[in-house]
Amino acid sequence: MKRALTGGAAMAEALRQINPDVMPVYPITPQTPIIETFAKFKASQKVDTEIITVESEHSAISACVGSSASGARTITATSSQGLALMNEILYIASGMHLPILMLVSARALSAPINIHGDHSDMMGARDTGWIQIFSENVQEAYDNTLIGLKLAEKTSLPVMVAMDGFITSHSVEVLETIKDEIVKKFIGDYKPKQSLLNLDNPVSYGPVGLPDSYFEFKLKQVKAVKNVFQEAEKIYFDFKEMSDRKYNYIETYKIRDAEKAIIAMGSVAGTIKDVVDNLRQKGEKVGLVKIEMFRPFPYKKIANVLSGVKKIAVLDRSLGLTSLPPLYGDILNAFYREKLNNSIKSYVYGLGGRDIYRKQIEEIFEKMDQEIFFKKEVEYIQ
Repeated sequence: MKRALTGGAAMAEALRQINPDVMPVYPITPQTPIIETFAKFKASQKVDTEIITVESEHSAISACVGSSASGARTITATSSQGLALMNEILYIASGMHLPILMLVSARALSAPINIHGDHSDMMGARDTGWIQIFSENVQEAYDNTLIGLKLAEKTSLPVMVAMDGFITSHSVEVLETIKDEIVKKFIGDYKPKQSLLNLDNPVSYGPVGLPDSYFEFKLKQVKAVKNVFQEAEKIYFDFKEMSDRKYNYIETYKIRDAEKAIIAMGSVAGTIKDVVDNLRQKGEKVGLVKIEMFRPFPYKKIANVLSGVKKIAVLDRSLGLTSLPPLYGDILNAFYREKLNNSIKSYVYGLGGRDIYRKQIEEIFEKMDQEIFFKKEVEYIQ
């Protein structure tokens, strides 16, 4: 069924179809429409989820840990400083292998205060052990909510599904939803591997891990993360069979014979595709690689699809204040690991919700032909 919804409403619609057991939440712009819409579903008895209204985002994720450890299908949502406030507990959720799904309207971090979209909050949480998936548009926000939950429960790892704050979360687009009964079959019933409430198989969560055991616990996390790609491929296949929509860790757009390419995440990818189409009509061999799964990072796959591209620009919607911009740094690592010598340059754009226009993207492609282009490693599109 085709419907016109905002990104926030699309994610809430996916949650309605999932009908999770527990949803601890705290409102924060621009995430609030997700939980507002879902709360209306609860009020109209379209779901029987236990919504827990807590006093802070730290309390929300703490409640998620207790709920998930007890064997309940658990979901939450947040943004910006809210995600930052959760930081302490994010490590606990991943360390305990709890399949929590978190929906994020990605937003700038203070200071100064800014309520608009960039990827700073997600980058602050990128090494907490959570799987991270980025959505380009409203359709992907809906689809990735379903994919993200199934991936969390298959891997026993928590998952963040992000969309760009306001740009996607508050924009109305036409999307195609899937019938409730088909979604329920795709998601399936949640059967936790272990639970605090299972008296026949008692377990403990959060014990002390001293030097003789802590290392082994962390290595189990490493092993679980390595299994993500294999499980994701199965889920992507099943989702395509169900919806006829194809997903993967990355999306390549007209990259097969490209001599110049841009790498990016999130909503900007749609604008880049328009630019690529326009330049292709003029005979230019340009393309796009869109990162869909940012954590764990698909190093080998990225290097493989870009090995033949001579000139590459990486667009980050966040700063590397004490390091290189995050996505750019990962791309460099991917190329170093595979011993590739392509010319690569970094651009930082869109901080605090600032727009980026077609002309600016066209200029990036044009400047790649200039010898001086790669002399300056990082530039800022203001």
